Amino acid sequence: MHRLSHGDSGPAVAEVRSTLLSLGFLPDDAQDHDTAGDPLHWSAPASDYDSALDGAVRAFQQHRGLLVDGIVGPATYRSLKEASYRLGARTLIYQLSAPLYGDDVATLQTRLQDLGFYSERVDGYFGPKTHEGLSSFQREIGLSPDGICGPATLRSLDLLGARVTGGSPHAISEEELVRQSGPQLTGKRIVIDPDLGGADTGRIVDGVYGRIAEAEILWDVASRLEGRMAATGMETFLSRARGTNPSVAERAETSNAFNADLMISLRCASSTSPAANGVASFHFGNSHGSTSLIGQVLTGYVQREIVARTPLLDCRSHGRTWDLLRLTDMPTVQIDLGYLTNASDVEVLSDPRSRDVIAEAILVSVKRLYLLGQDDQPTGTFTFAELLAEELAAADRG
Repeated sequence: MHRLSHGDSGPAVAEVRSTLLSLGFLPDDAQDHDTAGDPLHWSAPASDYDSALDGAVRAFQQHRGLLVDGIVGPATYRSLKEASYRLGARTLIYQLSAPLYGDDVATLQTRLQDLGFYSERVDGYFGPKTHEGLSSFQREIGLSPDGICGPATLRSLDLLGARVTGGSPHAISEEELVRQSGPQLTGKRIVIDPDLGGADTGRIVDGVYGRIAEAEILWDVASRLEGRMAATGMETFLSRARGTNPSVAERAETSNAFNADLMISLRCASSTSPAANGVASFHFGNSHGSTSLIGQVLTGYVQREIVARTPLLDCRSHGRTWDLLRLTDMPTVQIDLGYLTNASDVEVLSDPRSRDVIAEAILVSVKRLYLLGQDDQPTGTFTFAELLAEELAAADRG
């Protein structure tokens, strides 16, 4: 679709305005303040992308865990459509050819979760787990277990209501899986996902040792991280071959096939402002209150370790609903290592020694995750050599 932004007008803008009005992000009396009182530039307010609509779009993006830029691109438009669905407005069914996404699906998942029939994350995707949970609910109450959420099923859900509400079963099960797997790294299965690849080299920057491409920086960090993880006995997988650039959906599908414990995605950031700088980390988290607890914990460690070991600014960790974070079955984190539009960050990321330090910081963060807080080493001090010695000693004891 065509990207919509401040200053645009037309039927697509009117649709966005109407949706945001219905969702409560735009007051009914919002007018085009930019052209008010100027008859020469007047156009129908309902189809203008004015400053009020720009503010509403940004508020919606913030609420939904999207990139806040005031631009209605494919991700924001899709999220607007998903947000507009209310449970009961359409029949919900699992279908491979045209998967259903929406807030109505998220509401159904929450209802099933409260009743004990669904323990996965509330992500608004009607997939096989949602179908399975719905079928189990229907079977339990004497309906045909067809996995289709129609009027009869909705009436039963409304009549039963929630027996118990409380913590997220998905978050609890994530934590329990980490706890049961033990503190040692040996045998842990990790997917490393360096962005870009193939013909898409990303930005070319002037680094400390000459010109270097964004894709090369990311591949190098991924390779260093993979080498260190393999040395500790971890099973590592790359989400792509060096000369390829699969789509986000393909990366997620490949990663899910590995049945991995974690996925670590590596990115670089850019901005129109050369002053923007720093490292940020992202985990799955949405406006329905569903968060990847393990992802949240790991991004916290990643931020602290990288910031303690490098000059990079701490831009903190955040919950987001980006496709890579929600389409992967395992806890996934995305690390934006720095801004290639900022001279200081480029100086760090283009230096092989700094990339080595970053790889070590990420590995230590993963180790801290599996220690579940049972570690008194100060942030930024745990070295790869110490970690490797500890792993070998534990293996000997075992």
